[in-house]
Formats: sequence, C-alpha cells, structure tokens
Amino acid sequence: MLSRLSFRHIPAQLKAIAACGIQTSAVKSSSEPRPKRPIETPPVRLGFIPDEWFQFFYPKTGVTGPYVFLTTYGTYLVSKEWYVLEDEFYTGLCLLSIFLFASYKLGPKLGAYLDKEIEAVENGLNSGREESIAEHNAEIQNIEKEKWSAEGQLMIYDIKKQNVLMQLEANYRENLAIAYTEVKKILDYHSQIDGINRRIAQKHMVQWITNSVLKAITPEQEKANLLQCIKDLETLSAKA
Repeated sequence: MLSRLSFRHIPAQLKAIAACGIQTSAVKSSSEPRPKRPIETPPVRLGFIPDEWFQFFYPKTGVTGPYVFLTTYGTYLVSKEWYVLEDEFYTGLCLLSIFLFASYKLGPKLGAYLDKEIEAVENGLNSGREESIAEHNAEIQNIEKEKWSAEGQLMIYDIKKQNVLMQLEANYRENLAIAYTEVKKILDYHSQIDGINRRIAQKHMVQWITNSVLKAITPEQEKANLLQCIKDLETLSAKA
C-alpha cells in the first residue's frame, strides 16, 4: 500500500522538490548572478506539505480552505477505497511517529553536528580558493609589471630609432655638404678655364686687329696722318 501511495504522490513530491529550490535551468549569460541552492528548507505544514500550497488556497478559499480540501479529499480516497487502510497504513503511521520523534529529539543535534562538518569543509574549500585567488593576483601583478617593462622597452626602441634617424640625417647632410663643395670646386675650375680662354682669345684678337690695322696703313697714309697731327697741334697752340 505504501508503494502505491508513493507512486500516487509523485507529482506532489516533484513539486516539493521544486519548492526546495533545486535549480535545473542553465545560466543564460555570465552577467547574471550565479544561482545558489537555499541552505534552509522552505516552511512546511503538517510536516511535509509546503506552506506555499496553503498560500495558494488563501485568496480563494480562506484560511480553512486547504484543511477542508485535505479532509474531503482524504475522505473521498478512503470511502472509494482508492486508499485502503491496511496493515501497511498503521505500520507507516508507527514508522512516521518514530521518525518524527527521532527528528525532533535527535534532529537539532545531528543538524548542528552536520553544520559544523559542512562549515569545516566549506572553510577548507574557501581557504584553498582564497590561496588560488591570491596566487592568481600575484601572477596578474607580475604580468602587469612585465607589460610595464615591455612598454619601457618599446620607448627605448623608439628612442634608439630616433637616434639612428638623427645619425642618418646628419650623415645625409654631411654628404650633401661634401657634394656641394666638390661640385663648387669643379664649377670654379671650369669658370677659371673659361676666363683664361676668354682672356687669351681677347689678347689674340686685339693683337690680330692691331697687326691687321698696322699692315693696312701705307707709308703715305702714315706721313699724311703725321702732318695732320702737326697741324692740329699748331692750331691748338695758337688758340692757347
């Protein structure tokens, strides 16, 4: 009979388990808080009926509604022999009374002992977790220092790069100055050669013109020019 009763109350047991706060849904996103299973059980009535079932009846039937429903439903089950009061029923009542008596007498002590054991285990787990967190924080700090050192190395690399660029710029300007000096020397050399060539050509031209003029003057023209010069001098002396 108890087996039949247990199978008949499977939906109620499932609701009681759901009321105890067993979480079966997965976390949708990491931003939501992690679900936690309640440490204390929710309140019950009559030792096994969740209190929220009674709260469900109150708005419609009042305070006495749940009890009337349980009484009438139990009477219906017994009267229709859906629930037969056999020897197993009374055995179950005896076992239930023994269980309730043991739970009331030994439950608090056993609960306190188990709570201490749970706290010891939880403290051990928390200590290990805290040590792991401290180690990870130390590793994070070391990584931050390494990142800072890497940033310093990047700054040093940029400084060295700028120094190399400045050296290349100085070398480039020095090469430009050398090229300018050499080109100026070549241009000055060609300018001097051109001046010398012009002076030689001018000297030869003057000498050639002079020689050509002298060759073109005859002795008669020279004598006539001489006489004309003498006349001009006499005229000038007379006027003076």
